[in-house]
Amino acid sequence: MTYVLLIVALAIILGSAELFTNGVEWLGRRYNMGEGAVGSVLAAVGTAMPETLVPLIAIVFVGGVSSDEVGIGAILGAPFMLSTLAMFVTATAILVFTATKRRTRKVTINEPVMTRDLSHFLISYVIAISVGLITTVTTVPEWARIVVAIGLIGFYAYYVFETMRSEGDLGEECKPLYLHRHPVMPARHRIFLQIAIALAGIIIGADIFVREVQIVSESLGISALILSLLITPIATELPEKFNSVIWIRQRKDTLALGNITGAMVFQATFPVSIGMLFTEWKLDQVGIVSGALAILSGVILYITLRTKHSLHWESLMACGALYIIYLVYVFGWMV
Repeated sequence: MTYVLLIVALAIILGSAELFTNGVEWLGRRYNMGEGAVGSVLAAVGTAMPETLVPLIAIVFVGGVSSDEVGIGAILGAPFMLSTLAMFVTATAILVFTATKRRTRKVTINEPVMTRDLSHFLISYVIAISVGLITTVTTVPEWARIVVAIGLIGFYAYYVFETMRSEGDLGEECKPLYLHRHPVMPARHRIFLQIAIALAGIIIGADIFVREVQIVSESLGISALILSLLITPIATELPEKFNSVIWIRQRKDTLALGNITGAMVFQATFPVSIGMLFTEWKLDQVGIVSGALAILSGVILYITLRTKHSLHWESLMACGALYIIYLVYVFGWMV
């Protein structure tokens, strides 16, 4: 029954992701938004809900030392998975759809959008990991963490402001809205209703998937640490991965990558601020390594973008290699 539910959960997430990408594209067209606003803000924040709810519930509503550890692990796991595994999935999608003649290997992006996303991610996440390092080796006044947390929230608000006013072509005409089915501009209420249904489906599907993965892991004797570090984040990041694959298939590369990089900025600011406000924000060795690798992945992409003025499937694949390195490290650390 568990495996059946896993398949059902994946189907729910995939179907909801299709509804969501279609809905936010029409929302962007309805309000004349740029592709940065649609991909890096609307899509990114919407699909970031599952992995954001995990630390929020664990830290704020459950509480306790163990809950804090789970929450901090989830906070650190999200940007790491996005910057490594999600990039690998995107690179793989590019190669697969190229092989099936759906697109070419060339990645066509809006450079200012990607530069803004990656620079804001690197700045905010370097600050977050640095504060974690400092609090681990010495005592940091609570007011200092509060100031940094508020600063990160303000930094994200500034990022949203800059992104929402940016320009960018949403590309070729998108498919008719599923709740409208006519190639004309749908009514606002139909767009919002479809997005709401899609978000509900994403959250429900991700919740079912995470719960069933935990059952499978326990039945196979996999430790809770490995589950929290490696398995659960994969499940909660499924919406971003599915959305990006859908947009890669449609050759809308800025939307596909912006969905990931925009979520990276969000995860490096808002959930991190929750961690700083409601915990001591002390990071163990495994957490520090995951943070360092996420930053390294961001640096690889940023340097590639600044030197080549584009992103390539090879650089995305290289970020995926960092996930393999982390796997080797974690299993070695467990032994």
